[in-house]
Amino acid sequence: MPLITSILQKVASQIEAVILVEPEYELVGHITFKNGKKSCFSTTKLNINGFGSASLAKDKAFSNFFLRQFGYNVPEGQTFFNEQICNKLSNPRNIDDGFNYAQKLGFPLIVKPLNLSQGILVTKIDNQVEYYEVAEKILAKNSGLIVERFCSGNDYRVVVLDHEIMAAYQRIPLSITGDGKSNILELIHHKQEKFVKDGRRKIIDFNDFRIHQKLQKQNLSFDSIIPQNKIVYLLDNANLSSGGESIDCTETIHPDFQQLSINITKDMGLRLAGVDIITSDITQPIVDYTLLEVNGSPGLSNYAASGEMQAKKVENLYLKVLQALEND
Repeated sequence: MPLITSILQKVASQIEAVILVEPEYELVGHITFKNGKKSCFSTTKLNINGFGSASLAKDKAFSNFFLRQFGYNVPEGQTFFNEQICNKLSNPRNIDDGFNYAQKLGFPLIVKPLNLSQGILVTKIDNQVEYYEVAEKILAKNSGLIVERFCSGNDYRVVVLDHEIMAAYQRIPLSITGDGKSNILELIHHKQEKFVKDGRRKIIDFNDFRIHQKLQKQNLSFDSIIPQNKIVYLLDNANLSSGGESIDCTETIHPDFQQLSINITKDMGLRLAGVDIITSDITQPIVDYTLLEVNGSPGLSNYAASGEMQAKKVENLYLKVLQALEND
């Protein structure tokens, strides 16, 4: 059973709510609360956020527009679309317009799908060949893409529920650590085995073109043997669903960033949100930051699987979500 589904079942029993789970995939469920109220969930999507706000958060371009208007620091970027969408637009912007824009911004850049989740196809690019390779892959799956300025710094997620910080953690991109005898492919297999042992459901995609691209830029391949204790990063994006790992900051996040995350969530009309921030150190007062995106249904299963403390935080979050759904 998926971890979040099992957590929802566990916390529901604490408030005497009954959950009926679809048995084949165990991703969708119906909740009946003790007071007779009813609600549904689908993976991490619960009825805690309004439909309009959740839809707005899902579209990265729309949400960035409003966040910029509200005064938050978001990456400079622009949307571009597949031919089918361009044919319907009075001011179409196609894949070639995207490259012209990329040249104006200057490399390196981030190219990402308009509304896919879990870091799928989010790629750092350095040249024209890489742009078209990524853009074509995205537009084959998604109606649009975003070209945006690359922001350096540490990647953090802050989980907010109703003016309260429920969790905060730094996200580290997928990496391996050398032992002086194993090649990179073997080290990735070892990492995957550890994920499975820890209860993480993510299986590393060995065919992910971004891994091969990242290794090639470091003059490495799957056959390369890495020296003892040397860390090699395999991806640029730090999503836990892409094999990233986390360092917990819940107890040390600075009040400046706590308030920033709460304000962002409120301004987006959300009650529950994962606020993704790039900054040098989230435990220090704000000097500068970039708001990457706001997620209205943050995936927390990989975070919960990273340790007993993290699992407790996620259980506490979902207990409060169910109590809010029951009592509203």
